[in-house]
Amino acid sequence: MKLVEAIQIKHYVKDRLLFDIDQIQIHKDDRIGLVGRNGCGKTTLLNVLAGKILPETGNVIRHTSCELLPQLKRTNTTKSGGEVTQAYINEALVRTPEILLADEPTTNLDTEHMEWLEKKLIDWKGAFVIVSHDRAFLDALCTTIWEIDGTRVKVYKGNYSEYAEQKELEVRQKKLAFEKYEEKKNQLEEALELKVKKAEKATKAPKKVSPIEAKKTKPYFAKKQKKMQKVAKAIETRLEKLEKVEMVKETPPLKMNLPNEDTFKGRIIIRAQAVSGVIGGRVLWNQTSFQVRGGDKLAIIGPNGCGKTTLVKKIVYQAEGITISPSVKIGYFSQNLNILDVEKSTLENVSSTSKQDESLIRIVLARLGFFRDDVYKMVGVLSGGERVKVALAKIFLSDVNTLVLDEPTNYLDLEAASALESLLKEYEGTVIFVSHDRRFIEYVATRILAIRHQKIELFEGTFQQYELDQRVKKRDTKEDQRLVLETKISEVLSRLSIEPSEELEKEFQLLLQEKRKLSK
Repeated sequence: MKLVEAIQIKHYVKDRLLFDIDQIQIHKDDRIGLVGRNGCGKTTLLNVLAGKILPETGNVIRHTSCELLPQLKRTNTTKSGGEVTQAYINEALVRTPEILLADEPTTNLDTEHMEWLEKKLIDWKGAFVIVSHDRAFLDALCTTIWEIDGTRVKVYKGNYSEYAEQKELEVRQKKLAFEKYEEKKNQLEEALELKVKKAEKATKAPKKVSPIEAKKTKPYFAKKQKKMQKVAKAIETRLEKLEKVEMVKETPPLKMNLPNEDTFKGRIIIRAQAVSGVIGGRVLWNQTSFQVRGGDKLAIIGPNGCGKTTLVKKIVYQAEGITISPSVKIGYFSQNLNILDVEKSTLENVSSTSKQDESLIRIVLARLGFFRDDVYKMVGVLSGGERVKVALAKIFLSDVNTLVLDEPTNYLDLEAASALESLLKEYEGTVIFVSHDRRFIEYVATRILAIRHQKIELFEGTFQQYELDQRVKKRDTKEDQRLVLETKISEVLSRLSIEPSEELEKEFQLLLQEKRKLSK
């Protein structure tokens, strides 16, 4: 059953054609993830589907109620960003629309609240189109992915991981097509060169033939030459008509020259001794001690308001109890884009603080989506997401050996987030980062620092190993609670059998209720 249908949609932003869509449809119970690069028009497309923006040409036919959950949240409130986002989501779902169009609904949500939202949407009866930069979120919810590619919308069946696999298959097919094209092109070029040479030789009579004989055979050789020239022309025509296939760009390996590289790798470079987190009398975490080694990829995780950014700032600004090795040179990313000069180009901004050669700078920028002449664009004309990428590239390529990144994937498109993952994975320096992006943490981190219940716990291992460890601990705790409850139930039952009373019956029912809750 069709709920929304968009036909022959064209929409421009100033002189730029944003999208040119033949037809897209939303059906009953569709679970769609909308992806694409920063600035490709995801938010605009949601607004067109919701009827908030009229396209230049084409029609959007809505057969049912439609609720748009906007990206920009209200700011005139004392609530945290996470609480505001939750309120928006609850208000939208209470109205029970048949279609929910959600633009970055996980903004400002920590991991626990993202999981809360996942459960809400899994249980929700209705169709949705969601724009999100969280791949784990899209994996858990979506059965279809819409990708804005250029001005078109491509439809892929499956969740985000299945979409990524299909994209990889497309790349492999393109590589194979290019190899076949190159092989055929080389064959034709060799055949053409051979025929041209033979045609040149065809006019020459054999050396041992007399001038009279040579004169008699001249028409024969001329005819032979003409025939070969005709074949050569046919090969040339085939070569011209051969459909050109572009070569797939390979990702060049990253090899950077880091300051003091030999003196910090594997050694303790940061010591935190009896460091506590207190803001305005509120305890974020109690006194704690930990160490960071050179080359660590340390993820700092925890719910909103637990003190992750406070801890990062203590490290960067060497607060009391924090000792940093003289070999350490820190590059700090905190969503503050004041480090960029809007009147200079992307390349100029990044080069101004880098000792790396221009070819490496261009490789990093290309991996973040700035190709060829893109590097000469003034930062002032870039979108917010593009500026974040330039700021990240600037810090990444600066003369540092330790990166401290506070929510680096916020406002990055999925392609850029994936590219940043790869860059950090290959980076031979130290990376300390705060993130709620579960896939990003899973891919990059080698150690986990978790802030929960006013405590800091350092876990030696990946995020996947950490989550498994937490599940085991939770299961063991539940098992202990179950045994205690069963002992209490047995005790109350024995007392009920000897001298029954309303009070004991009530206690028995409450214990049973607790047991049922624990089982769930």
